[in-house]
Amino acid sequence: MSGQLDESVERVLTAGDMEVHGRIAGSSNATLLVTCRLGGEELLAVYKPARGERPLWDFPGGLFRREVAAFLLSEALGWGLVPETFERSEGPYGEGSVQRFVHEDGTSHYFTLRDDPRWHAQLIRMCAFDVVANNADRKSGHVLLAEDRLWAIDNGLCFNEHDKLRTVIWDFGGCPLTAEDRAALVRLTRDGPPPGLRELLSPVEVAAVIARADWLVHLGALPELVDDGDWPPYPWPLV
Repeated sequence: MSGQLDESVERVLTAGDMEVHGRIAGSSNATLLVTCRLGGEELLAVYKPARGERPLWDFPGGLFRREVAAFLLSEALGWGLVPETFERSEGPYGEGSVQRFVHEDGTSHYFTLRDDPRWHAQLIRMCAFDVVANNADRKSGHVLLAEDRLWAIDNGLCFNEHDKLRTVIWDFGGCPLTAEDRAALVRLTRDGPPPGLRELLSPVEVAAVIARADWLVHLGALPELVDDGDWPPYPWPLV
């Protein structure tokens, strides 16, 4: 399900005046609900300032750039999994990412959606995306049902050069990739990373994205769970 980028959304999110409503509950880093306004248009958004990030031993600072990188990767694949996400050099609390707020139903998450065949194709695609992005934190609550489709949010812990895949979506391990999804991955390996990715990630991390896409193409299916004790395969908390 490809996302068609709305230029007005980009304008409002990147240049609009930002009003902060408050912190979104349950987030470990500063995650703020805001309204962006520009020329009579306004959008609810999620603002993640670099200033509010908690230092991590295995990821460099500037996790907000990885949120933007996840959006660029999703768009390059034509999958439209990540809500529109852009970098802002300024904001009420300094530089950070701003992502269009999707109005989810408030009750659905991966564990409530996985048994409904309606969503299986999108979940398999999300799994493939997380493998390529090397998502280290795909919790159940990071899968949203909104606008009659599934969205992947909270993508800050992605793109590490080392294997760190940690997700709740192991139920689809072994499922073959669709011809459409495999073709999208082939295009990525053939054409290279999307514009802008090199400005957001290190050269080694960008190369690892392409290498993982190539590995998945040759595997032809989603990887199955292997718990070797070196790295926990599930995030915590699960939801």
